[in-house]
Amino acid sequence: ATAGGNVRRNRLSDFTNVMANGKIAMKLNEGDALVRVRTCTEDDDVALSTKHGKCIRFPVVDVPVFSGRTSIGVRGIRLKKDDEVIAMSILSHNEIDTETRDAYLQAEHAQRRLGSSDYEGRDEDKARDTELAKRMEEPPFMELAENEQFILTVTADGYGKRSSSYDFRVSGRGGKGIRATDVSKLEEIGELVATFPVADGDQIMLVSDGGTLIRVPVDGIRFTSRASKGVRIFNTAKDEKVVSVEH
Repeated sequence: ATAGGNVRRNRLSDFTNVMANGKIAMKLNEGDALVRVRTCTEDDDVALSTKHGKCIRFPVVDVPVFSGRTSIGVRGIRLKKDDEVIAMSILSHNEIDTETRDAYLQAEHAQRRLGSSDYEGRDEDKARDTELAKRMEEPPFMELAENEQFILTVTADGYGKRSSSYDFRVSGRGGKGIRATDVSKLEEIGELVATFPVADGDQIMLVSDGGTLIRVPVDGIRFTSRASKGVRIFNTAKDEKVVSVEH
């Protein structure tokens, strides 16, 4: 995937016998740059995220397999002016209808609210959440929970969150995408710098352009919807920005 939103797919066999001076992976438009390379199967989805808080998810099979390595590929996401792709992830493909997905996410969020030590809902809210959370014990929802992935999103000013992969709906390649964060608050939280799948037992390291580093357990990062801004996980200094996130 490139910063300009192009993607291409090649067989691994196209990258055999790589010499010390490297091998051309793809042709780039003037001013474009390679962002990320990932291995995948035809049972996966591609997720592209941009610095201005947009994300698109589409099946790997929407990207043709190229026989050579000298084309620019095809459009993965349609970018607005001054925006660029900052991350590509490979997710397991899922077939789930909108109604089931929305019901599952409601039940999951209710279950998490009930399990929180600082739950402050009114009695009627608690009763509603209890009823919603019971659906997590239904066989279809149990299967969804078993196959669920979680997406970590981090911004330049140190804000982050975890969201369900089901919250990032599958669409066609080449669209404008959906919100991956609260785009109305980019001035407050900073541009997106990283998005990738994580598991509860993972830890991440965030590095700033001021040379400071912080190590954070993933299970301590708030779980919320993809369109929210998240919470501060790295208290950066004034004029200091997060530039790299690894796990």
